[in-house]
Amino acid sequence: MIKVSESAAKRVSLLMEDDGFDPVNDFVRVGVKSGGCSGLEYELKFDKAITEDDKVFEDSGIKIAVDKKSFLYLIGTTLEYSGGLNGKGFVFNNPNAARTCGCGESFSL
Repeated sequence: MIKVSESAAKRVSLLMEDDGFDPVNDFVRVGVKSGGCSGLEYELKFDKAITEDDKVFEDSGIKIAVDKKSFLYLIGTTLEYSGGLNGKGFVFNNPNAARTCGCGESFSL
């Protein structure tokens, strides 16, 4: 399962509405691809449809779609949001990551 903190859920809802998505019916698509300074990099975008290869979760009122391959890397991850002057924006708290880069956008196992 992938969890969403309360602060991330509030920010996701606002951004979805700003981009013309409905937080009640549409999804946040989370994925992993090769790249970044640590070898694997997170992907985060909004989507209106799921595929048969997706696993779907809902936490804090946010629906999350993850393809099965990415899910193996993301089991137990929490999507968090840190705002303010020193905030980083969206951050993935991934217990599977052995190493992460300084910006928190990439990781390795």
